[in-house]
Amino acid sequence: MKISPLFSLLALGLCVPAHAVWSVTFLHPGGTSVSAAFGGSGTVQCGVAVASGVQHASYWNSTAGSWVGMNPAGANYSEAYAASGSTQVGYAHVGVTTKASMWSGSAASWVDLHPGGLGSIAYGVWGGSQVGAHYTSGTVYAGHWAGTAGSFVNINPTGSTASTAYAAFGGTQVGYSTFAGVQEAGLWNGTAASWVNLHPGAATASQALAVHGSTQVGQAFVGTNYHASLWSGTSSSWVDLNPTGASRSTAHGVNGIYQVGGAIIGGSQRASLWSGSAGSWFDLHSVLPASFSNSVARSITTDGVNYYISGLGRTTSGDQALLWVQPVPEPGTLVALALGAGAMLKKRKR
Repeated sequence: MKISPLFSLLALGLCVPAHAVWSVTFLHPGGTSVSAAFGGSGTVQCGVAVASGVQHASYWNSTAGSWVGMNPAGANYSEAYAASGSTQVGYAHVGVTTKASMWSGSAASWVDLHPGGLGSIAYGVWGGSQVGAHYTSGTVYAGHWAGTAGSFVNINPTGSTASTAYAAFGGTQVGYSTFAGVQEAGLWNGTAASWVNLHPGAATASQALAVHGSTQVGQAFVGTNYHASLWSGTSSSWVDLNPTGASRSTAHGVNGIYQVGGAIIGGSQRASLWSGSAGSWFDLHSVLPASFSNSVARSITTDGVNYYISGLGRTTSGDQALLWVQPVPEPGTLVALALGAGAMLKKRKR
């Protein structure tokens, strides 16, 4: 019988566990009532926490003690949704206006991105580009910025009555546009004319919520509920990630082979991890203590050493920011071991 190198690896006990090593860090800062981590970039997380009755856009560096409240002077409240490098984006509510906002780890670093009009929110960031939505004339239009309020570019496609961009990667933005009253997932490459419709034919509504490389994730309304969804640049590439037993689900983040989000199973929301298919679903909620009744994963990132999944869980005391962490396998480890095992087998045959 011919023995494969992979079989030899397993026999020698040299395989690397995939999901067994996820650990959880509790980011909920002392002195705050509720908190949530929405985005991340390497070891940095961003989100929101309520301290002394004030809702702060928030910054962490992988520990609860590193928390920084970023609500800018003069703002009523704020939230941060995404991070890239040293930059975080979201919004600050100043006076009666919601203003797209950018920070670099402190309240004093706040940059007002609001281009005028009724309001604006920045939902995503990649490098020097921020993406989000601009509210004006009774509707909302997707757009992107290059670090200043005056740099805003409206990318609402022709024929769309409303749109929002939720995330960016390189020169690509993802979100939705509304055609004939239907929200349809799609992507742009910087201009309204570059719109690519990702809306799957089996869905009655869809949204793309995150992007990494050539992969997009989000949700599509199938039957009576939203299903976590995966695309690779076209509507025909759509993959339904809704796991067996889930009534509905959403994918909020993507990085490399992994997608993260939440799935409703047995009446509770469970933070979720996929690697490209519904059958690959892993229950991140199972890593949490029993005191958490619900949870959701909002983003996944890596610094090359670890994967970091930002999210939140619900306890009787309220929502609390969470961080799931797993070491990144060394590049080529399994391949090298497999080749080594194969070489050993060849020697033995001689």
